[in-house]
Amino acid sequence: MDCRCSWIGCVTDISIRWNCTGDDPGQATAEDVFTLMQPIQSTISSHIGMKVFTWYRMSSQWVSVNPGGDTLDKLVIEGGRPLSGTIRIHGAKNAALPIMAASLLADGEITLHNVPHLLDIEVMLYILERLGCTCRHEQGTVTINTSQIRSHDVPEDLMKQMRSSIFLMGPLLARFGRVSVYQPGGCAIGERKIDLHLRGLEALGARIEEQDQQIICHGNQLAGADIHLDFPSVGATENIMMAAVLAEGTTTIFNAAREPEIQDLQYFLNAMGARIMGAGTDTITISGVEKLQPCTYEIIPDRIVAGTVMIAAAATRGNVTLTQCNPSHLTSLIHVLKRTGVQITVCNDIMTVSCMTRPKSVDRIVTSPYPSFPTDLQSQIMVLLSLADGFSVMKETVFEGRFKHVDELNVMGADISVDLNAAFIRGVPRLYGATVEATDLRAGAALVIAGLAAQGKTVVEQVHHIDRGYDRIEKLFQSLGASVERQSTVSKQLDFAN
Repeated sequence: MDCRCSWIGCVTDISIRWNCTGDDPGQATAEDVFTLMQPIQSTISSHIGMKVFTWYRMSSQWVSVNPGGDTLDKLVIEGGRPLSGTIRIHGAKNAALPIMAASLLADGEITLHNVPHLLDIEVMLYILERLGCTCRHEQGTVTINTSQIRSHDVPEDLMKQMRSSIFLMGPLLARFGRVSVYQPGGCAIGERKIDLHLRGLEALGARIEEQDQQIICHGNQLAGADIHLDFPSVGATENIMMAAVLAEGTTTIFNAAREPEIQDLQYFLNAMGARIMGAGTDTITISGVEKLQPCTYEIIPDRIVAGTVMIAAAATRGNVTLTQCNPSHLTSLIHVLKRTGVQITVCNDIMTVSCMTRPKSVDRIVTSPYPSFPTDLQSQIMVLLSLADGFSVMKETVFEGRFKHVDELNVMGADISVDLNAAFIRGVPRLYGATVEATDLRAGAALVIAGLAAQGKTVVEQVHHIDRGYDRIEKLFQSLGASVERQSTVSKQLDFAN
């Protein structure tokens, strides 16, 4: 098969675009690509110094992630332009990922609409393909056919790429009675243990073996149980829901997480024939059923993306209208923004955010599980508080070590100090462009907001973190009048035959 392959910096480290005569690249197998890539591995390594490659399919592309290596992409932002215009909010990553995993509970083809095009989504699709599913992702619609699953073992290299891969435990255990996974990866934002997941599965009757980083779960006859969570963990709540849906009897989860994404999972599972009540409260009841059926479902809008846009509009003193969002999922953020003086109008699924003057400080914000202020917007709101008139305090109670963006913001002229889990923010009149590094997904989004609001040019490196949760963030802000460009340091054409 003769192929022309171009590799450019895209999404993370390398994106492979290929055009093979007579073949549909979207239908190629992983083995095909591994074979095709072998002749150019050493060439790529010699150019950019990479030695380890993990390839993922993104529609008709294959993406390489090199953990610990240098990413090629960066964002170049010319700040000082107020954002203005209308933006449609894409589907929620944190709803789509567990729902994609839950598709494994049914035998057949599931169709999901409003699925964002993100790196984490594509990694999940590739994991499902490695398990034997047939998947497609085109124009916001994902189809997953689960009728030919041939493996219950999630590969370690893929588990390390994305924490949400842990969602596969519950569905695979419930449907097949066995699953093998590894400790998951994801953003480096403190300890995020999976003990609550494992204890919940054990309460349902699973037998768990741990061998170094590998976790093997057995459970051919799961049975309902009363499960009390020590902490309202979103992931543990969702994993237990998915495992319990095919268990015999009734399961009740006490101190359950209440996030909107959990409600979305309940609605999806019930659409497949499950019997679940209470999502959105701290008590969820799951009555086990014998079998689930495939369905078609639409993912809710991403409240964190919506919140990021709202904060960016305020930080740049702009006027932005958000469509296809759910304001009821953002009440805590709306309350904080109004305290800073930001004007917000709401009409059904449309919100307009306007800020024409310097924002006011907020004496104290505390992150906490939903419906309190979300930890996933802590980094972003800190940018706005850095520009506020006065002194603010931000206390982080959900994750340890989630202040890595502070040093980068201080490079841009912010005045922030940290003591344990609290950040003390003294507002400054303006921020200044600088070269900064995204250390995780939400920290990266915060640095983009800072660059949009700053005077001069800002360069945000390690953009692959941002790509995990935002669908081409530069396109999003370009549509609102921002000057932001994605740049890659390498672009080369290669020809090879196999």
